[in-house]
Amino acid sequence: MKILELDFEAGWRGGERQTFLSMQQFRASGHEVHILCRRGGKMAERASAEGFVVHACTNVAGVLAFLALHGGQYDVLHPQTGHMLSWAVLTRWFHRRPVVYSRRVAFALNGTFTRYKYHHADQVVAISQACADSVRALGVHDILIIPSAVLPVRPDTARIEALAAQLGVAGRRVVATTSALTSDKDPLMLVDAVAALHARRNDFVFVHFGAGNMAEVAKERVIEQGLEHVFLLAGYQQNVESLFGLFDVFVMSSREEGLGSSVLDAFSARVPVASTDAGGLKELLAEGRGLLSPVGDSAALAANIDTLLDASSRVVGMVERAHEYVERVHSVEAMANGYLRLFESLVQRARPR
Repeated sequence: MKILELDFEAGWRGGERQTFLSMQQFRASGHEVHILCRRGGKMAERASAEGFVVHACTNVAGVLAFLALHGGQYDVLHPQTGHMLSWAVLTRWFHRRPVVYSRRVAFALNGTFTRYKYHHADQVVAISQACADSVRALGVHDILIIPSAVLPVRPDTARIEALAAQLGVAGRRVVATTSALTSDKDPLMLVDAVAALHARRNDFVFVHFGAGNMAEVAKERVIEQGLEHVFLLAGYQQNVESLFGLFDVFVMSSREEGLGSSVLDAFSARVPVASTDAGGLKELLAEGRGLLSPVGDSAALAANIDTLLDASSRVVGMVERAHEYVERVHSVEAMANGYLRLFESLVQRARPR
């Protein structure tokens, strides 16, 4: 098959990593894979370096023109963001190819055009039940669940040692998150949770890996709480999963979350997880794979981190259950094969009889 992936994000977050993993596995399975993405963005840069055919556009007009003129050359169009779904649907009269959309977020959907584009995708795939539920609210019920995937986490010992020295964390437990500093991740509640944890114990440091439009506001909250030497804003780190060997506990404070691929990295690295119960997170941490607290409840999140730092036999069992789960359910092969079976069925259906 000839597959066109569509992702127009400028940066690199969990969704872009999933797009890239899909591309790599589709190609490894013998299919031709191209990517339509933003010129100058991280996806264009990394896909080019990996040897993929990259069709880079600067704006929406360029995307629409490419899909109208060249979309028909592909067997399947696979938009990975809501905007790309819009443009694939708007141009389908020209390309006449199956459109498969991967829904990775769980926020509520509304609006006439939103309803139209979801009803005109050939298949909506959701990465969790929470994501699927947000689409079902539009009256679309034929939704396939294909969970996100992660590669096995391999710690980079030299990089971990260098970072530990840089941050000055020797002799202290390391609690960390890898999330954007944006409102949906609720970084201010996270600072408050760390303040509550610091009131209980002082043997840890919290490290936040990530960037976003709330960076300055979060820094101000850290200063207000007197946590300058406890809560460290480490910025964006490429291949941050290789640093998970430094962490004693991994934390998610999200208000909204489609699934939480960084939690899967923590599972793979055998790092215990404390998280809010937003969206797909409660699915990941179900059956004793981590500790959940209500969205926005900083005191409850702090208490759960405190429990995990004690590293009891209960925590050890939790970590092993999570590790077994991620290897069984969230392998790259399982994710890619789910998509390829779907693509092949749609291609067969679309062929003239």
